[in-house]
Amino acid sequence: MMVEPRIFVVDDEPETRELIGDYLAMNGYCVRLLDGGASMRKQMETERPDLIVLDLNMPGEDGLSIVRSLKSSTDIPVIMLTATASLVDRVVGLELGADDYLAKPCELRELLARIRSVMRRALAQAAARAPEPAQPRREVRIGTKWLDLDAQSLRGEDGEEQPLVHSEFSLLKAFVENPRRVLSRERLLDLASARDSEPFDRAVDVRITRIRKKIEPDPARPTVIRTVRGVGYMFSPD
Repeated sequence: MMVEPRIFVVDDEPETRELIGDYLAMNGYCVRLLDGGASMRKQMETERPDLIVLDLNMPGEDGLSIVRSLKSSTDIPVIMLTATASLVDRVVGLELGADDYLAKPCELRELLARIRSVMRRALAQAAARAPEPAQPRREVRIGTKWLDLDAQSLRGEDGEEQPLVHSEFSLLKAFVENPRRVLSRERLLDLASARDSEPFDRAVDVRITRIRKKIEPDPARPTVIRTVRGVGYMFSPD
């Protein structure tokens, strides 16, 4: 069930309030008719409007004061209505944070179009401000440590990070992406993009020796990264 957008029409002229209110209600809005700032604030104690149509030229507290008060504490969109042609009032209202304005008497179809436009803009701005949902961290258990694939880090159960150079991370990433698969030394270098001037066997063996010291329960008897003699290495998650 769709919730009707709620609009406050704040105007001290009963005929204007009712004319605008009836037209907006006919077009699917939930409307509250209010005769000034005091009644608007009282209504806001029980419900929050999605938009306020506000007359600037009211006795007592004028529309500009209401706009200033609203925009200092809320982000509710405001469309000003003014019976005067005063450029100063319009400019001041917009500078105070009002979102649009129309001269009175206004064409109701134009008011409706502006309401829809302002509300679309407000929704887009709210969506842009909303924080992106936190993505779950991609962490893989590897021996006695946890490998964080996003942060490219290695940490112990106590949360303390272990030193890890890029070539070591690249090899660990290659292993965790190919669990229980025997990988030759040359294949590991390709997956890790870790070729250098060292002979293939020496480059991989040295790095894996360093890695085992960081992740194996007993580096002298490795069970996490196993040597498959004559072929290469295999990562055993269990």
